[in-house]
Amino acid sequence: MREEDFIMAAHLAGCSQMRIIFRHMLPTFTSHIIATSTLAIPVMIINETFLSFLGLGMRPPAISWGVLLQEAQNLQSIALAPWLLLPGLAVIITVLALNILGDGLRDAADPYN
Repeated sequence: MREEDFIMAAHLAGCSQMRIIFRHMLPTFTSHIIATSTLAIPVMIINETFLSFLGLGMRPPAISWGVLLQEAQNLQSIALAPWLLLPGLAVIITVLALNILGDGLRDAADPYN
């Protein structure tokens, strides 16, 4: 990015390094920063849920979507209590909502697309 023409022009105009970074480079990176951070949150949620479901994360006294889904692992318990699958639905809705939010924020922050 430092080889771009507008960065070279700002440098030749006498702008300081901090001004070039905050005034010229940061607005260009904003959409990428927003997309990366909003897509990292659903990945963390899925990883924690998966590890807790396998028994490698949080243990049953703690409340977690993975721990709740681990209790729904038995088909007999699902037949008796089908509401045990609701944490799986909550995980899907939350991850999709955060992905859609991230896409919307990225599109709103990117002035060129």
